Amino acid sequence: MPDDAFLVLPTHKLHYRVACEAAASSAPWLLFCNSLGTDLHMWDAQTTELARHFRVLRYDRRGHGQSTTPPPPYSLADLGRDTLALLDALEIERAHFCGLSIGGLTGQWLGIHAGSRFDRMVLCATAAKIGTVESWSARIAAVRANGLAALTTATAERWFTPTFNAEHADVAASILDSFAKVDAEGYNGCCAALAAADLREQIQAISNPVLAISGDDDQVCPPSDLNFIANNVRTGRHVSLPGRHIFNLESAAAFNAVLLGFLRS
Repeated sequence: MPDDAFLVLPTHKLHYRVACEAAASSAPWLLFCNSLGTDLHMWDAQTTELARHFRVLRYDRRGHGQSTTPPPPYSLADLGRDTLALLDALEIERAHFCGLSIGGLTGQWLGIHAGSRFDRMVLCATAAKIGTVESWSARIAAVRANGLAALTTATAERWFTPTFNAEHADVAASILDSFAKVDAEGYNGCCAALAAADLREQIQAISNPVLAISGDDDQVCPPSDLNFIANNVRTGRHVSLPGRHIFNLESAAAFNAVLLGFLRS
């Protein structure tokens, strides 16, 4: 398949990529789902390694990257249905799932409402409820007033430790550049989905094996949030790795090893 492809839906287009090495051409599928304000390139370090073992599918959430922006606001169900539409279009009956932050919250919705479409689920730097209505309303207002570029300094502090920002400034800058370019309406539409989402009672219905992974210095979704998920799904385990919110980049080698070990166990 080509590097870049698009799924045309009634109100928007989803940009996606498929990657696998020849030896993995009949291997299980692995779907990656991004955090708020990032595009599919946040998984580059994982794709290089995991494409040796899986058929890897990445996509840009609506309003992010090269995907287009339908009229906001959005709901968590809208985001989950985008994922299912992509699986349907590619005729993927079942896949492993890995999502971070809002991607992990989308994964929880999928586990509750479409668990039969997935095998193992990896939920990273997320929570069954992220933030409050008030905090997300304030974020939406700030983006409307000043745009996303004005939030890059605070975002860098939330996403990466000072050590990573200093020693891997090029990686951090690339991710933050993508953040600043996200469509403001698409970003705020997803903030509205986060404001309304509360799955704390519903995740007990998730029967898929779940690995919840936290960043040990993540102040957005601290380890206690991931421990809650692991303890409230039917079969869950919690692991913490060094880093803040985007620890799949900060601890890429350790993350890849833990992910591969869980998916192949």
